[in-house]
Amino acid sequence: MLLRTSAMAALAMAGTSTLAACAGGGGAAPMSGEAKSNANPFGVGKNDPMDVYVFKGGLGEDFAKAFENLYKERFPGSEISHSSGQDVTGDLQPRFNAGSPPDLIFNEGDKKLKLDVLHANGQLADLTPMLDAPSIDDPSKKVRDTLLPGTVEAGRIGDGVFSLNYALTVYGIWYSPSQFKKNGWSVPRTWEEFTALCAKIKASGVAPWAHQGKYPFYMMVALMDMVARAGGADIMKKIDNLRPNAWREAAVTQSVERIHSLVAEGFMLPGTEGLTHTEAQTAWTQGKAAFLPCGSWLEQEMKGTAPAGFDMAVMPMPAAPGDKMPSTAIRAVAAEAFIVPARAANEPGGLEMLRIMCSREGGSTFAKSAGALPVVKGAITPDIAAAMAPGIRSGSALISAAGDDVISWKHPVWYSKMQTELETAMGELMGNRIKPKDFVERAQRAADRTQADSSVQKFTRA
Repeated sequence: MLLRTSAMAALAMAGTSTLAACAGGGGAAPMSGEAKSNANPFGVGKNDPMDVYVFKGGLGEDFAKAFENLYKERFPGSEISHSSGQDVTGDLQPRFNAGSPPDLIFNEGDKKLKLDVLHANGQLADLTPMLDAPSIDDPSKKVRDTLLPGTVEAGRIGDGVFSLNYALTVYGIWYSPSQFKKNGWSVPRTWEEFTALCAKIKASGVAPWAHQGKYPFYMMVALMDMVARAGGADIMKKIDNLRPNAWREAAVTQSVERIHSLVAEGFMLPGTEGLTHTEAQTAWTQGKAAFLPCGSWLEQEMKGTAPAGFDMAVMPMPAAPGDKMPSTAIRAVAAEAFIVPARAANEPGGLEMLRIMCSREGGSTFAKSAGALPVVKGAITPDIAAAMAPGIRSGSALISAAGDDVISWKHPVWYSKMQTELETAMGELMGNRIKPKDFVERAQRAADRTQADSSVQKFTRA
């Protein structure tokens, strides 16, 4: 489903040059518009058409159609054009080039548009006016005040907010409670317990670990969770702020060595470094491996593929000696980016669609249609929570246990080319084609090149 991996470097570079070339292009003719009011803060024309594009992954697209129905209730005269696909860049880059992008885009997948590139070229609408508009449920409150903490910051680039990251996504290591119970395995809490269990699992004839090798993003998440736990806020700031030698610090080197030990000790499912996300995840649901790194979209993504009775739960990366963050620290972030292009024909309509999504009805609609947690406060009622899948409930429990100890990284969005280089190096590491010290040096060189590149806008994490 929602692949978070960056496209390969060639695609990233091609996207940069092509999008840059069209940055000065003209947009479509303006819509009719209406007078602005609390009920219609952007002056959306009641008959103005809407153009929506949706990344079609594990969440499907029914949730987007449900949003569109809510929009139609408010603007019944509006005709909505709905399209979807998995190659977001391939589908939409020509439209950006022509100055006629959709009005609202759900931008995800391994071929998603590079937000830092679009931002640098002035092709993203700043969503601050939407966040400061009156909320639908309580016009005395701004939309931003109806969203869970961290949501607004997740979409920030520089001084503005250019994406609404709508799903509360929990990342971690997935396992099957029924498989563990059947085999008498206990969920490990520390790295020592984890490695001992991996040896036990391997001896039973099951691979301890599978991963989506063709998309190294997944293992980068596992690594960077360990780095954050090891070095705390200090290392997160240093890496995000491109500080010299940040990647050579002990929090990084020790974490890279531990991740690579999964390969060195033979704990990997044979051939997993060459599998797609669905291939690796299918092997896991078939009981061929015990652990799998992923985000909380996994359960929905494998719906219809996992065997009957196969249950799922998620745990944090095991705690390592000397960690500066507690063992309950988890990466739980607002993810799944929705954007409004700056040259959209119906930019007001795009902003209004986002405002509708930020209502409690919008959040509840998403939870029921997509089987995922929205970032809207109060959207998950007891009846909705009771109907949610067990993996989602386990993720929600991790969020509660983590409290304020939440891991978040900024550099993957701020510096997409660097992130592509990091993921490429991770693929080499997990394929055992380079060693931990090589990964560290490649990562540091990528950060140094980014820092030295005057064409790349720099941001600072406070």
